[in-house]
Amino acid sequence: MADQPIEARCDRCKQTRPLFLYEPDHDFHLTGITCEWCARDKQPLLCARCWSTEKQREENDPGDPDDNAMAEFFVRACENNSRILARQEADRAALEGIARATEQAEGSAS
Repeated sequence: MADQPIEARCDRCKQTRPLFLYEPDHDFHLTGITCEWCARDKQPLLCARCWSTEKQREENDPGDPDDNAMAEFFVRACENNSRILARQEADRAALEGIARATEQAEGSAS
């Protein structure tokens, strides 16, 4: 039997319905940025209608400009780190190829 949502009073509309735990769908908590949803002591249990409303509100929230700038900084830093690591790996592979070719050339010269 599949898990059924619990049926109780919705924390938002106060009607008795099947409920779902609302959890924010973002990773700002990893960056140290505190948003309205992550700052809650307890995430609410919401019916499907209220859950959708809360999700829509979260998606449309412009957020704090300073926090948005910090999040953008982290995104760019991660992208830059990925490019640096890829370049280092390509350089390492090229140097290993040169070393192998040199060893082969020196081995066939003797």
